[in-house]
Amino acid sequence: MIFTALILFWTALLMLPISAASRTATPLVDALFTAVSAICVTGLSTVNMSEHWSLFGDLVILAGIQIGGIGVLTLASILGLMVMGRLGLRQRLMAATDTNPLRTSKGASESQAVGLGDIKGLLGAVAISVLVIEAVLTLLIWPRLMVAGYDPLLALWRGFYFAASSFTNTGFVPLADGMTQFAVDPYMLTVLAIGVFLGSIGFPVIFALWRYVTGGGWRAHKRLPLHTKLTLTTTALLILVGTLAIGGLEWGNPATLGEQSFWQRLLSSGYTSVMTRSGGLGTLDIAEMNGSTLLFIDMLMFVGGGSASTAGGIKVTTLAVLFLAAFAEARGYQDIQAFQRRIPTEVLRVAVSVGIWGATIVATSTIILLHMTGERLDYVLFDVISAFGTCGLSTGLTENLPDAGKYVMAATMWAGRVGTVTLAAAVAATNRPQLFKLPEERPIVG
Repeated sequence: MIFTALILFWTALLMLPISAASRTATPLVDALFTAVSAICVTGLSTVNMSEHWSLFGDLVILAGIQIGGIGVLTLASILGLMVMGRLGLRQRLMAATDTNPLRTSKGASESQAVGLGDIKGLLGAVAISVLVIEAVLTLLIWPRLMVAGYDPLLALWRGFYFAASSFTNTGFVPLADGMTQFAVDPYMLTVLAIGVFLGSIGFPVIFALWRYVTGGGWRAHKRLPLHTKLTLTTTALLILVGTLAIGGLEWGNPATLGEQSFWQRLLSSGYTSVMTRSGGLGTLDIAEMNGSTLLFIDMLMFVGGGSASTAGGIKVTTLAVLFLAAFAEARGYQDIQAFQRRIPTEVLRVAVSVGIWGATIVATSTIILLHMTGERLDYVLFDVISAFGTCGLSTGLTENLPDAGKYVMAATMWAGRVGTVTLAAAVAATNRPQLFKLPEERPIVG
């Protein structure tokens, strides 16, 4: 309800003539689509982001991506902490639920990624990390934009826009020609990739790493939560596999990597792999990629980034739990195990539900848009998964959709950002006691 109310309010703001550079009212469908894309930190757009909006419109959009990236309940808890100076139990539970839907599970223990006693520290880490990381990214991007020919004030503004867009994993580009002039710039691409990576791993992981760095020396690794280890390990594996796959599949494609040097191909492949975490600041022409590459990127975008992060998708820990469950079953283990810890069955229950729910959203939206537009399956599927995973990469299909198709994509973005978290919380909270057991009978599976 809160996300939906924010989207409607932001839509009204973006429809104001003052929000457009032409000082004319933006059509409802484009204002709504942009509001959903900003609040849900997606990055897909139906208008030219650098030319259509005025300074007021850009400020509205930047405020939207900051709120959407941090999280509504987390932001409310931070503001409450600043005003009241303390957090009551209800406020702690609200903030904890925003970062971990399993908090709503009956009988949830304190064997969580972040305990209730750490919530105040986590909120402080969220506020500080947003300010510090975006400030550092801005200062790193600012001189590069001045070298590119922008005057200092405009370069500072565009640098902050890039910093916020990368850290929140939104993917809006404030330049008229997009990322074209930086397509093979190792400095700019590295800075943006670092921003996207930090945003995609999630605030609980940043908080845990901060405690690791500041509080324990070489023994501190024993205190890293399982969530942190799973997130970092799975993210690193996906980035590595994505780099090798994208590079291998596009190596000889003259429209993407084929005309680049060896090191430029490695840079572009690795950067694109990081962007599939939910970054969206693409440098390669997606529409010119091979169908095999599009399908592989589809899988990466569907997974997305870390839980309680600015990224979308079903989340890397969901994928990790599903694979660990399959591995445990293959080895004949009764429990799901990772890093000398046992993962409860209720976590697997939520992971399966989120995975099936995500696949259902993608399939439904793809079928509707295929019927509505008659476009190629690989293009429609790519943009739908990009919307669901709040990634922002596009084949160019989204910009040319009819109004009805834009509404479908907006609903897909909303479901990808809000629906999966809501479903996870609902599944975790569903725990009905049953005083009897039905007779057992086993169907044939597989």
